[in-house]
Amino acid sequence: MSSNSAVESSLHIKAGQSLSKGLILLMAIACGMTVANLYYNQPLLADIGRSFHVSDNQIGIISMLTQIGYAVGLFLFVPLGDMRERRQLLFLLLIAVSLSLVGIATAQSLIWISIASLLVGVTTVIPQMMVPLAAQLAAPSERGKVIGTVMSGLLIGILLARTVSGIVGGALGWRTMFGIAAVMMLLLAAILRLYLPKSYPESKITYRQLMLSIGQLIIKHRTLREASLIAAMLFGSFSAFWTTLVFYIEGAPYNYGSEIAGLFGLVGVAGALAAPLAGRLSDRYNTKYIVGFAILITLLSFVFFWQFGDHLWGLVIGVILLDLGVQGGQIANQSRIYSLAPEARGRLNTVYMVSTFLFGSVGSALGSYAWSLWRWNGVSAVGGCMVLIAFAVWGWHRMKERQG
Repeated sequence: MSSNSAVESSLHIKAGQSLSKGLILLMAIACGMTVANLYYNQPLLADIGRSFHVSDNQIGIISMLTQIGYAVGLFLFVPLGDMRERRQLLFLLLIAVSLSLVGIATAQSLIWISIASLLVGVTTVIPQMMVPLAAQLAAPSERGKVIGTVMSGLLIGILLARTVSGIVGGALGWRTMFGIAAVMMLLLAAILRLYLPKSYPESKITYRQLMLSIGQLIIKHRTLREASLIAAMLFGSFSAFWTTLVFYIEGAPYNYGSEIAGLFGLVGVAGALAAPLAGRLSDRYNTKYIVGFAILITLLSFVFFWQFGDHLWGLVIGVILLDLGVQGGQIANQSRIYSLAPEARGRLNTVYMVSTFLFGSVGSALGSYAWSLWRWNGVSAVGGCMVLIAFAVWGWHRMKERQG
C-alpha cells in the first residue's frame, strides 16, 4: 500500500468507534477558532462605530446581522452534511469565510461592513457541521462526553474571541483583528484537509427532499420543538448581554475600554469549562432536568446583573453564571435532539441552531434598543424576560408529560 493510501485509509473512521483524544481535540479547536468569527466584533463595536461616525444603536446592527447570517448559513449549508462528504464542505466554507473576513477588514462604510458581517455569519457554520460529525463518529455510550468536549472548544472560542479581539483591537486597531482572523481560517482549512477523517452521509436523499424533511422533523418531534425554543430564548438573553456590555463598561462607574470588555470573556471561560461535565451528566441522568437547572442558573445571572451590575464583583459572578447556564443547557439540549433520528443529525441541528441564532439576533437588537432607552436596567430586563419565557416553555412541557 502506498503512503498516500495508508494516510487515506487512516482518515476513515466508522460511526460508533472510539475517537482518539487527538482527533477530538482537533475538532474542539476547529470549532473554537471558527465560531470566534461571529464574536470578534462585539468588544470592538464602539471603536467601529467611531470609525464610521454612527451611534451605539446603529452600530449594534453589525452584531445582529452576523447572527442573522449565521442562521441563514445554518439553514442553507448544515443540512448538506446529511447528503455530502463533510470534510470537503468544511474546506470550501473555510475559504469562503476567509474572503468574508477580508471584506470586514477593508470596509469603508457602514453598508460595506454590514454586508461583509452578514456574509461572515453565512459562511461561519463550520462548528455546526463539526458537532454532528462528532456525534456520528462517537460510540453511543460516550456521545454526550464527546459532544461536551467538542462543544467546550466552541464555547471557549466564543468567549476568548472577545478577549483576543479586545486586546488586538485596542493595540492594533479593529481592522487588524479581522485580517488576522482571515489568515487563521486559511491555515485551518489546510490542517482539516490533512487530518480530519472523511465522513459520508447515513442516508441517500436529494437536497429538495432534505429541505422538505426539516419541516417534517419539526412536526414529528416535540422534544426538538421544546429544545429549540428554550435554546433560542437562552441565547437571545446571552446576546443581549454581550452586545451591550461594551457600551455599559465604557461609561460610569467603570470607564473601561475595548481591551477590558474583551477580558470579560476570560471570566466566562469558567462557565464554558463546565461543558464536558454537562456532557457527562447528560450521559448518566435525565437531560430534561439538567436543562431546567441550567435555565434557573441563567435567570440568576440576570438577577446579579440587575441588582449588582454596578459592582465589578457582581458583573463577574453574573458572567460566570450566564455562561454556565447557557452552555450547560446547550449541551443537554443537543444530547437530547441527536438521539431522536441518527440519520438526520445535520437537519436536527439545523432546526436547533437556526432557532438559536435567529433569536440571538433578536436578543442583540432588543438589547441595543433597551440600552438606548433604559440603559443597563433595560438590558437586564430584556435578558431576564427571555429566560423566563424559556422556563415557561420547559415547565409547560413537563406538565404535558405528567398529563400523559
